[in-house]
Amino acid sequence: MYGVVHEQGAVYDSTLACVPFLLALAASEEVPERGGILELLVSIGREPEDGDGNANGNGAVGDRRNGGSAARAGSASSRAGALIRSRAEVFVRSAGDEDAEVRRTAVTALVRFLDEPARVLGLLRERFTVERDDRVLLALTESLGLFARRHPAHAAEALELLVAQSAPMYGPGVRLAALGQLAERAPDRLPPDLVPLVVRLLGQRSAARPAGREEVGSPGANTLVGRLERLRPSDEEGSRLLRTLHAALGDRVDDRIALLEGQLTGPDPTDRCNGVWMAAGLLREWRVDHTRLVPLIGEQLAAEEGRLRDAAVSVLTDLFGLAAPAADRLTALVTSRPDRWVRRGGSGAPTLGGPLKALARSGDPRAVPVLAEVLAGPAVPADLGKVIVPLGPAAAPLAPLVRRRLGTISVDSPAGRARAVPLLSAVVALGDREALPEVMRLVRGTAAGLLPGEPYTARVIRALGSFGPAAREAVPVLRGLLDSGCAGAAARALWEVDGDASVVLPVLLRELADGDTRRRQSAAEGLARLGPQARPASAALRDATRSDVPAERVAAGHALWRIEGDAEAVLPVLRRAWSQAPSTRRTVAGHLIEMGPAARPLGDLVGAELSSRRRHLSSPGAFGSRDILEDERLLRLCREVIAGG
Repeated sequence: MYGVVHEQGAVYDSTLACVPFLLALAASEEVPERGGILELLVSIGREPEDGDGNANGNGAVGDRRNGGSAARAGSASSRAGALIRSRAEVFVRSAGDEDAEVRRTAVTALVRFLDEPARVLGLLRERFTVERDDRVLLALTESLGLFARRHPAHAAEALELLVAQSAPMYGPGVRLAALGQLAERAPDRLPPDLVPLVVRLLGQRSAARPAGREEVGSPGANTLVGRLERLRPSDEEGSRLLRTLHAALGDRVDDRIALLEGQLTGPDPTDRCNGVWMAAGLLREWRVDHTRLVPLIGEQLAAEEGRLRDAAVSVLTDLFGLAAPAADRLTALVTSRPDRWVRRGGSGAPTLGGPLKALARSGDPRAVPVLAEVLAGPAVPADLGKVIVPLGPAAAPLAPLVRRRLGTISVDSPAGRARAVPLLSAVVALGDREALPEVMRLVRGTAAGLLPGEPYTARVIRALGSFGPAAREAVPVLRGLLDSGCAGAAARALWEVDGDASVVLPVLLRELADGDTRRRQSAAEGLARLGPQARPASAALRDATRSDVPAERVAAGHALWRIEGDAEAVLPVLRRAWSQAPSTRRTVAGHLIEMGPAARPLGDLVGAELSSRRRHLSSPGAFGSRDILEDERLLRLCREVIAGG
């Protein structure tokens, strides 16, 4: 039912039709797994304020399934919630059920659906006096936090109960839950020794936690639910408790770092694994002293537990240069496990193994000899070119090896062209001008020519452009692509090679008028390279600075600066993009460096960025794998803007 009538949290008319039957099943003591039924009802009746931001989940899915609109899905959700609230007495009875799983979910449902705050608080208080199951007590504690948020007029009483539950008479899990809720709702009620207390409670909870997972043959082990449970984190509850506390502490980053140090140095590998993932969240969201946490993450690489070791590798891979303090541990792991240098999975191209990728992304030159051995192997990883840039000049010894591998490839088949893609990316990343003969050999050796739309074609065009005037023999090839789907890229490369504006400018003007945003942006970037010779494009570029797409506006504004040098017209465009679309800030900062003293009116933006503790692309709970890299690059550019201003 989750997958069909409640997919990704969506509520359809069909979901609503199921609710009366689910309520009837939940009320029948003869029905097994009523706890799961109650959980489904709670999920169906969730409101946006409950923390998911959208009670309907993916509205687009609902539209496709029902042929209706997002408003219709919202209406179904509202009606479902109203129906569940009208039958909330089911949850009152279930709160005292013999089944602990039923009680655990029922207390949460009471807070969400019983519209009598005083009665709800009384029921929760009563349950605390008789409940003995730790998981139900934990659910009661978390429900009190939700109650305090939903009913501010009664929050003081709920907070007093939370303070009581943080006392030593309760178990460590309940106390951790209470502290997390207090941190979010009433931080002034937290104890002064919060961090050491939490670390101590975490250790006590871990020591009392049963070892191992549900064994095959035990009740529920062979059910679908049982199999799904075994795929979850080994201590999902503990992870949730600490995530709640970290989220509530927010910008109290010093406390969070101290807490993570306790998590990462504790005796329990599961706690350390949770700590690794939470450290990643902190480092991705905040500009903190990474030298305190990264070495501790690196220590986990020596752990015997595969889950913990793999978590550390995954996190370090996304830290790029910030992973440098763990480079010794990464090197040791790479050296000891050559079987993990390349990862092969399914029918796709192989990729670099996590430890080697993390070491190379950190910029450590010890990755270079290993990458050389990988290049000598049977298959070149698809992401080879992407790890060369962070290595900088240290990667130079790879250039002759890349050229040698290019010399062995035939591109008359799709498989051959696919094998050439990572090598061409490596040529560009290395800036290897000596590879021109091998690239031209590939161009001439393609019986079908360069086919627009293929990754191989895009890499060839980029490589030819990177050679500049040395690649004049490629001019006929590039001109032959000016009427194709990759005309913009070919025109940009042709300008770098030939510098003939009379040929390139008409193509870029045509691309600038295209309906595709990416092509227009690419054309604007190409026109910027032409400088004053692109003056006929000025009017169209001014129109483009009013685009709804911030990246397109930035590209058009930069082109206008290059063409006309009119800072007064360009700076408002850059300011607006910086403020409205953080993803454009690194590009804008690069343009400000180029503009020099003319960019001084935007110095306030740069200064504010450098003083901010939060990373510019941070979004709690959702992170991109390159967020840290982009932010560190932005900071370097901002410092350069200030130094040059």
